[in-house]
Amino acid sequence: MMPPPPPPDDPPTAGDAPDAPLSVNPAPFGSARRGRRAEPMSQKIGPSHQALLERLRRQISAQQLTLEELARRTGFSKGRISVLLRGIEYYPSWELTYSLIHALGLPPWPLCRLWTSGAYEAAKTTTWINQRIHDVRPLGPEERPVEHRGFIQQMEHYYTAYARALLHIERPERIVGEAFDILWAGWNETAAGPNLPRHAWRLLRTRVLLRVKRHPDGRPDLRPAAFLTVAQSRIEDPVARFVEISEVADFFNAISHLPADQFDVVVLHYLCEFTPHQVQEATGLSPAYVHTLDHHARGALELLHHRPTARE
Repeated sequence: MMPPPPPPDDPPTAGDAPDAPLSVNPAPFGSARRGRRAEPMSQKIGPSHQALLERLRRQISAQQLTLEELARRTGFSKGRISVLLRGIEYYPSWELTYSLIHALGLPPWPLCRLWTSGAYEAAKTTTWINQRIHDVRPLGPEERPVEHRGFIQQMEHYYTAYARALLHIERPERIVGEAFDILWAGWNETAAGPNLPRHAWRLLRTRVLLRVKRHPDGRPDLRPAAFLTVAQSRIEDPVARFVEISEVADFFNAISHLPADQFDVVVLHYLCEFTPHQVQEATGLSPAYVHTLDHHARGALELLHHRPTARE
């Protein structure tokens, strides 16, 4: 069993508090005023549908609105709104969803994309989705906040590289775009927080880990990445290639044992090949803490795997 790492040499700054081991639940960002506890959401809905409902429920809680008030504002019954917010019985129409979004004062463009992704998760056809969207008046030009656009330009390449390294898919941009849409939907609250990059990184990690393949114990399974490395693709001898893939797969398996922040640093630094400064910029962690995490991660990997951490 791996011993716990020693505390950092320097005191952690804002945002450096360790995360739960590879959690798929982002840490709370700011405080929301709570009214009566809402009925729980269904555990059977897809990740995009869940993200949409979480944003709606958070806004309702922040504004301390009742179902009666929401019914008055939207023109839909309390029962239909309750079913929507719990994600039960059926996938909601865009007309009902948009009416609630409008009543809450949320930006419709990012939430329409989440609704669309959630509809595909619920096995709705493209025809059904397009018809439901056309039932509602056009949303007009997309008005993304200037600061949000700048944040995307700063972070998009980091997020895309991380998502591609863990998911091994050709178009990780969809998952990254989903994270940016969730940020946009709560931008006023998010941008006012103490460490926007840190909160955004936790959110991105959540969206990726919701889709990653996992071991029975819950750890992410990174072994398929061994088949995608440049090094093994250049080996012509089948036996030598098999040995290389096996060794790299063992290394990737060892990474999944690391605590969440150490895991992120290793993936970004050694798999995505970003510099320590870039890792700090992507994750919102302080330079000193990134250095400490890297040091502890390399030591832990040597104990776990008995090989250097740098990818050869």
